[in-house]
Amino acid sequence: MNGVETEAAIRLEPETDAHLEFLRELFDSTREREMELLDWSEGQKDAFLDLQFRAQRRHYGEHFADAEFQIAVLDGTPVGRLCTWRGKSEIRIVDIALLPEFRGGGIGTVLIQRILAESDLAGIPVRIHLEKTNPAERLYRDLGFETVEDHGAHWLMERNASR
Repeated sequence: MNGVETEAAIRLEPETDAHLEFLRELFDSTREREMELLDWSEGQKDAFLDLQFRAQRRHYGEHFADAEFQIAVLDGTPVGRLCTWRGKSEIRIVDIALLPEFRGGGIGTVLIQRILAESDLAGIPVRIHLEKTNPAERLYRDLGFETVEDHGAHWLMERNASR
């Protein structure tokens, strides 16, 4: 699928409780690398991931209750999630994640470019906290994001609006 086809085929729908199983699968997939490093049983890993998943949902609910939580859908199949918070002086990408089999195919780029277009229209920057080990760092830098703060394990990155 080329970029034009991806742009047309990817849609966003509101996240609901019906998506919980998918969201847990997606969350687990984003932690696969770190789980491989642990000498834990599968039961221990699952319990830890469940605790982390619930903590993330609680954190987002407390700190980004008015954010837009959406499921990325490609050809009728949920493939990822996008959580975006919009303030007067910034658009914040709170969370963006794709299932492993859909990473690197242009879907994330399309979703981010849509947010950047919105940023340009509003004249405000887009910000994201990005773990330093995130392989998507290059994508963000290619899209014009720069590190504005170093928070140890992650950066606050920003892309200023183009006018």
